[in-house]
Amino acid sequence: MSATAIVTSLEKLIMLYQSINSLAKLKTEIIKKNDTDALSQLLIDEQKQLKAIEQTDKEREHAVKAFLQSKNAPITTTTLTDLSAWADESERTQLETLKNKLLVEVSSLKQENQLNQQLIYQSLQFINVSLDMFRPSQQEFNYEKPVQQQPNRGSRSMFDSKA
Repeated sequence: MSATAIVTSLEKLIMLYQSINSLAKLKTEIIKKNDTDALSQLLIDEQKQLKAIEQTDKEREHAVKAFLQSKNAPITTTTLTDLSAWADESERTQLETLKNKLLVEVSSLKQENQLNQQLIYQSLQFINVSLDMFRPSQQEFNYEKPVQQQPNRGSRSMFDSKA
């Protein structure tokens, strides 16, 4: 058995990651514009992409298991580098190329997500500062005469119990 199913699933994963990268870049612009309705719709689209990535990754796992079983290789091999040792020369170069493309897409997505996280954090800080400005202050800045205590009249209480 050849590694064509693995190659196909890797190519599909790369396309899905490219799509989710474009959504992440669009999310950055939406966050900058503070468009919450568009952000909600984008998050729904992003969830669909994530489900598709999860499904494709499961397909890739099944293809890897089938490939390794056909080669009588141990199934504990999970990395593409280990997998390429069992593939033909042409498949090996193709797997390496696809691995590099996938790594580029994943690292790009990671950077874009970090940027979006920072933007959201800064937006939340701005909101907190704005809310603090609207809340009344507990401090009193005017001078107040301190309350003088009543002189102690012995051990008598406020209520005269003898009366």
